[in-house]
Amino acid sequence: MALNGYKVMDSDMHVMEPPDLWQRYIEPKYRDRAPMGTKNYLVDLHLMHDGEVISRFKRPMEGNDKVVAQCERFGRLEQFLDFDRRGWDSQTQLEAMDAEGIDIAVLFPTRGLFAHAKEYDDDALAAAISRAYNNWMADFCALDPRRLYGAGMIPAQNVQAAVDETRRVKEELGFKSIFLRPNPVRGRNWNNPVYDPLWAECEKLGLAVGFHEGTPCQLPVAIGERFTGVHEDLWMTEHVSAHPIEAMYACLAIICGGVCERFPGLRFAFLEGNCSWLPFWLWRMDEHHELREKVVNDKLPLRPSEYFARQCFAGVEADEDIAEDVFRRIGNDSIVFSTDFPHSDSRYPHSVETFLEQPFSEESKRKVLWDNCARLYDFDEFQLAV
Repeated sequence: MALNGYKVMDSDMHVMEPPDLWQRYIEPKYRDRAPMGTKNYLVDLHLMHDGEVISRFKRPMEGNDKVVAQCERFGRLEQFLDFDRRGWDSQTQLEAMDAEGIDIAVLFPTRGLFAHAKEYDDDALAAAISRAYNNWMADFCALDPRRLYGAGMIPAQNVQAAVDETRRVKEELGFKSIFLRPNPVRGRNWNNPVYDPLWAECEKLGLAVGFHEGTPCQLPVAIGERFTGVHEDLWMTEHVSAHPIEAMYACLAIICGGVCERFPGLRFAFLEGNCSWLPFWLWRMDEHHELREKVVNDKLPLRPSEYFARQCFAGVEADEDIAEDVFRRIGNDSIVFSTDFPHSDSRYPHSVETFLEQPFSEESKRKVLWDNCARLYDFDEFQLAV
């Protein structure tokens, strides 16, 4: 497609799953406990399980008037109303990509972000929820498998189930990544050795691991109980803080917890949390590595910033002009582009256009829009020839 001479790969485009996805795709014996999406307003992303919305607090839903106003602000209301009438199907996804000038997209969930935003007391149910979503996603991508690629939902509650589903989404469904929420599950940080079989499987399969936060959530969240919505707008405080801070926590665990050292061929992405935190966070990790060098050097022979440069990526928002400082300080090889379509903070249908207006070099734009995404997701030359 080559918009303004640039090929574009979206590292983190979202689907809008049908509310009854799990009722239609989950195995019959789990159907009575399957999550169900709500549909109270345009682009309603909430999910219910066991009779309540998956959230830290009971809260009023966003009014449709607020959502409509936001869509009008970015000039996408009529198209979103049309997409909604058509069920946000695969054809609407391709039309959205065409509107932005996107050649290839790796697809992440919307409602599915909340499918594992709680612990679950039944490992088999958690695994079944993941299988159902992944089967639906495979069907969704089948309309144009050269442009649409799935990121697989993985049940972190049981590591063997996670390994099995990781293998299936790669070998049977052809997905390019798995995704995990950055929040701890059952009190385990991501550097806990219990997850090493999962990392080993991803490394063996050449499958990227994407960490992607989403609020609301019932798992531990970076802001904890600090904000409750009593004296402030809860969506704003959650969304401002949870996304980048959870990405920073996951980055800290993966690098300083030794995962990158133990699995040097594994690729990680920290998505929808911006990238402008990177210079400070890598500098601080390097500083502490230097202070503790004699203690940690046997487990971390490289500086944290070197592990990041070797194995990690972070997503940039379309209007994140301060990413210029990221490129200046750590280079432009580890940043990938994301539209975040169709979520409220996306600049769709002007995401690519907005990114190209930023004060970045031509080299940075080309790498971020295409080259880095291709490396993250291990696309071969045939797959890139769209």
